[in-house]
Amino acid sequence: MKNSFPTIGVIGAGQLARMMVAPATALGIDLLLLANDQNDSGAQITHSVIGDFRDLETVRAFAKKCDVVTFEHELIPLSIIKALEADGVVVRPSSASFVYSQNKVEMREFLKDFKGPAWSVISRAEDVRTFPVIAKSISGGYDGRGVWKVTTHEQLEEILEGNTQLLIEEVIDFDYEIAVMVSRSPHGQATSWTPTQTVQKDGICTMTITPAPDLSESLSAKAQKLALDIAAHVGVVGVMAVEIFVRGEELFVNELAMRPHNSGHWTIDGSRTSQFEQHLRAILDLPLGDPSMTARNAVMGNILGGDKNDMYRPYLHLMARNPDLKFHHYKKEVRPGRKIGHINALGDHLVELRADVEHALAYMSGEIDE
Repeated sequence: MKNSFPTIGVIGAGQLARMMVAPATALGIDLLLLANDQNDSGAQITHSVIGDFRDLETVRAFAKKCDVVTFEHELIPLSIIKALEADGVVVRPSSASFVYSQNKVEMREFLKDFKGPAWSVISRAEDVRTFPVIAKSISGGYDGRGVWKVTTHEQLEEILEGNTQLLIEEVIDFDYEIAVMVSRSPHGQATSWTPTQTVQKDGICTMTITPAPDLSESLSAKAQKLALDIAAHVGVVGVMAVEIFVRGEELFVNELAMRPHNSGHWTIDGSRTSQFEQHLRAILDLPLGDPSMTARNAVMGNILGGDKNDMYRPYLHLMARNPDLKFHHYKKEVRPGRKIGHINALGDHLVELRADVEHALAYMSGEIDE
């Protein structure tokens, strides 16, 4: 009997691919990952092909094994995505929308009708006349990499030594930053999750709080509409994160990510449909799931590598101290500052949830021992 369930190919085999495995298994869908190494986080637990995502023939051979191809990172060259599409491969999101998460200048130009920071593209330090500014690599930046707050021409000249051009943005004096996760299917069904406040340290998201506690009900609705409008505007299929600066009642679009995103990890335990299941539903054009919350508040904390290498033993203390915590480990090599897992906490009392997550993160990183 022929297996009528589709095979989804995922370019990349990091933690995002790993977290797609559980909902895919529940749905009876086969995942096949294109991994750099057999020890990649996702490749450890599901079928994978080892190969270079920058090599067209490797990706072509991989795509032939799949019914739909999607991504867990933005690093694959756009030319390869377009070649797959020319071959007749179903790629979601398509190259036409995926480019806006790869190329920040293309994104800014395409979203010119949506409020964002004033911006320009420069190739010489002297092109910038007033400081401070935010300088960004046009492509390839993530988790604070490729983003700099610049206050002098000398700093800018140093950055330009490794970049022929830079995107320069005005510094927005924002009150806080939020992310709105949305999903959209090929026939235009779309949903959004409750806006999430993201807490950053050194350009890395360390915690998310859902619902964003400082966001009014009216501004929350406005932010969700903004994200859904952008999703329709770029024609994304799948899950997308819209990162937004909030200043008073103003919303400024910061970044787009056309894939499951760190700011949506709380949905695994805190939403009726996680971002990972919703992404699978969307790219297969299945009816989308209910994105509503399962608790009043959800706090997610990123476990960053620190002095401890043993990430299993802390469970003994932390699970005994708080059995309600939900742990998600990526089985990646522990390195200082590297995201190696996350913790979710759900409940009514936000102050207690934050304290519980902060304690657990400090204990797992080795900052405290009790």
